[in-house]
Amino acid sequence: MFPKINLKILSKNISVASIVFLLTVSCGTKKIVVKDSEPVLSLIPIPAEIIYDRAVVSYFELTNTAEIFVEPENEEIKNVAEQLAEKLRTSTGCALKVSSSNGRTEKGNIYLKLINDNSSGDEGYKLSVTKDFVTLEASKPAGLFYGVQTLRQLFPNEIESGIIKKIPWRIRTISIKDFSRYKWRGAMLDVARHFFKVDDVKKYIDLLAFYKINKLHLHLSDDQGWRIEIKSWQNLTKIGGSTAVNGDPGGYYTQEDYKEIVKYAREKFITIIPEIDLPGHTNAALASYPELNCSGIAPKIYTGIEVGFSSLCIEKEITYKFIDNVIKELAAITPGEYIHIGGDEAKSTNEKDYIKFIERVESHGKRMIGWEEISKANISSSSVSQFWDSPQHAIAAAKRGMKLILSPSTKIYLDMKYNESTPLGLFWAGYTDVKKSYSWDPETEIPGVINNNILGIEAPLWSETLKTIKDIEYMAFPRLAGAAEIAWSQKRLRQWENYRERLIIHSKRFDALGVNYYSSPEIK
Repeated sequence: MFPKINLKILSKNISVASIVFLLTVSCGTKKIVVKDSEPVLSLIPIPAEIIYDRAVVSYFELTNTAEIFVEPENEEIKNVAEQLAEKLRTSTGCALKVSSSNGRTEKGNIYLKLINDNSSGDEGYKLSVTKDFVTLEASKPAGLFYGVQTLRQLFPNEIESGIIKKIPWRIRTISIKDFSRYKWRGAMLDVARHFFKVDDVKKYIDLLAFYKINKLHLHLSDDQGWRIEIKSWQNLTKIGGSTAVNGDPGGYYTQEDYKEIVKYAREKFITIIPEIDLPGHTNAALASYPELNCSGIAPKIYTGIEVGFSSLCIEKEITYKFIDNVIKELAAITPGEYIHIGGDEAKSTNEKDYIKFIERVESHGKRMIGWEEISKANISSSSVSQFWDSPQHAIAAAKRGMKLILSPSTKIYLDMKYNESTPLGLFWAGYTDVKKSYSWDPETEIPGVINNNILGIEAPLWSETLKTIKDIEYMAFPRLAGAAEIAWSQKRLRQWENYRERLIIHSKRFDALGVNYYSSPEIK
């Protein structure tokens, strides 16, 4: 009987049919080639360690009598268990009651446990699947949640269909230990150029959570639209929220809508990061309130896609009263520690005024995030710089001791066309196919910026050409799955050919999820 095999890739030339593993036996360490199973190869993001016994293929099978037990029993853990139970109920037809285990372990059940072992960090987990039961352990509820996403991927693809299927609901016996590489694993959705309703945002959140992404940055204001209700400045939504790019329908979130999004995201361990873009990208606000303009005259509503032409009036005190009111209201309904103030492409604000503005708006009770240009100002090292284009800004931020979020536009901007023939997207940063979006690493992206400077990565999706949730899915997938792996998985496990083979199989999961993904020739 073969001993257990620890999945540690030794070769870059890996196919679906075979993987090179490290096999430890009594006579020493040897390289061997073994045939792998599809559920293991299709895991995205790839876990830190996968161990299973090759001697006998065996399975845990879910039956009608199965239950999900939690330990200890509290609301946060029960919520994780209920999300798993609901996913399984709608596809298997099993009742899957969730209750406290009270320390007992019985065959045929699934167990979610908090343990006093933080060796895998706050987001790590250990998953054990035997013939008799499934055990998922973590030191924090977030780890249990991320383990559940891996467990979902080990079940047949039909688990995602939401339709009861009469098939064997079984999982390969396996042991997985996993933990995150970066704390910040983000995606950004631009709801300003085109507006997306609450249910669309929730669906995007569901997909982000499935790939262990834990931050959703909402770009809530721009030249073309203001999308969040500010009760002390009602015209922002009445006028500024009335339209979108090309004169398409506008819209906005009431504060209750926004709270609903925040709550929904928190249940899936995602923090909402709101962005109000300042001092440029502000035509929607300037059109709503003439006093925010140096001329005192409101410009017309803007529905094009050019940038850099708008600016708040830096010298007027009403500008800072406006910002104070907006950020105060937004901070009150945002439980996370961050607010994003934009700061990019302020081409109509001279540099001296820009620096003065950024330094003045930095302190509002939340940690400030801004696009890379904010590093020109003398701001606190507690603020965060988001790199998108110019390495010199990232290097300056790192020298100041600021943390960086990496969003290189040439690699991870999800609104860039895959190639010249794809119907949606732009290409000012170049075409970005699936391989290009995956084949970069945060540690080596910017010379002079080391891993200790990096908070994590974020994949922005700007919406100039996007109108529906299906458009969002088309541009985000499969590239967002690769971004999630860059952010979550250990660097030593990331290889394009291996990822490509997993993604080919994983595309069936997209189908089951009903995702309108781009069927790239790279994954056929």
